[in-house]
Formats: sequence, C-alpha cells, structure tokens
Amino acid sequence: MKLLIVSGSQITPSQSAKVADYLNQVATQFSETQHIELCRYHLPFWDGEQESKNDENSSWPLLSARIREADALILITPEWGGMATPILKNFLLMCDMQEVAHKPVLLVSVVNGISGAYPITELRMNALKNNKLVAVPDHLIIRNVEQVLNDKQSQQSKLKVTATSFEAEQTARRDLALKERINYSLFMLYQYSQALSSIRRQHLHSPYPKQQEYRYGM
Repeated sequence: MKLLIVSGSQITPSQSAKVADYLNQVATQFSETQHIELCRYHLPFWDGEQESKNDENSSWPLLSARIREADALILITPEWGGMATPILKNFLLMCDMQEVAHKPVLLVSVVNGISGAYPITELRMNALKNNKLVAVPDHLIIRNVEQVLNDKQSQQSKLKVTATSFEAEQTARRDLALKERINYSLFMLYQYSQALSSIRRQHLHSPYPKQQEYRYGM
C-alpha cells in the first residue's frame, strides 16, 4: 500500500510541512510514503476545463501520476480564516475520479491556537463530492502546532525560553497523546486502504451499467 501526503500551506517553510514530515516518518505500515508540498509546484488555477490543468509549465501531469499510484492520501491544511487554503481546494478541484475515486483520505488541520475544526468541516462538506475520495471517520486537528511534533532539540529550546516546568510537562503530555492519536489514525487509514483496494478492483473490472451517468455526487 502506497501513501501520499499532501500539505496545503501556501508558504514555505510551514508548520503544515513539519506535520507532514512527521507523518511521513511514522507511517511505517505503508510500503511507500511520499510528501508533496503544494506550494513548491506550479498549479494553474482550474477553470473547469481539462485544458487548464496542462498550461505551460504546469506541474499537474507529475502530480497526477503520483496521485494515481497512491492507495491512500492524507490532506493537511492550515486554518485560514476558518477555511482550508485556496491552493488545497484548487488541487482537489483538479483531482478527478480516475485519479482518486474510492481511495481513503485522512483529513488533518493545523492551527497555532485552539480552533482548527472549521477546515475539517469544510473539506468533508465540499471537497469530496465529485472526485469521490472517501474521508475516513477519524481526522486530526493539530492545535498549538508550534509546540508539538518537534524534534527534541528544538522542543527543549522552545520550552527553555517560553515555559515553566509545569507548562513544559503539560506540553510533553499533550505531545505524547497527540502522537498516540496519530498512530491510531494511521493504523485505521491503512485498514481502509486495504479494504477499498478491493472495491476499486471490482469497480474497474465489473462496473455498474451506465456508470458514466453517475459521475457526480448529488
């Protein structure tokens, strides 16, 4: 099973990419993992026509090939004004059924505070209807992201400057609990990737009659 992690921050370096790198390291259930940082690629603004994906210098053919190879995806977005980022939403508009239909996706939002639920709600409601990605029931909200999922050296440096011993202990406990939640979420994503692979095979070899009439969700 191959995993593709897509981080949707529009700047680099970013906390979203930091989270993606951590997930890339610990997703050991998968035979192959890959991280795409969208802001490092040229993605044309999709206008509803296939031709717009392939304008001059477009990175879409490369990204499309990587998406097709994946058995599962993780989508990571920072919270921008209570929304997922424009670059991630543009990416999802460009994905079609041939690339992502009936593949499981774990949704992750990143916020340097205590909110973070709105991007998950937005993606579940709007982002998956026509491309037919399957969002798994679990999702992750990485709150106070600058304090967690850091390497030990940077973690100790941050705590020396900004935290009392009590605050440091609380942060360490929250970091550990988050990592345990991540391990569970990756385990479940792998289970879904195995299960849905059989559905994709059946869908390919024994399609529903007049299948093309039902390309779009209601």
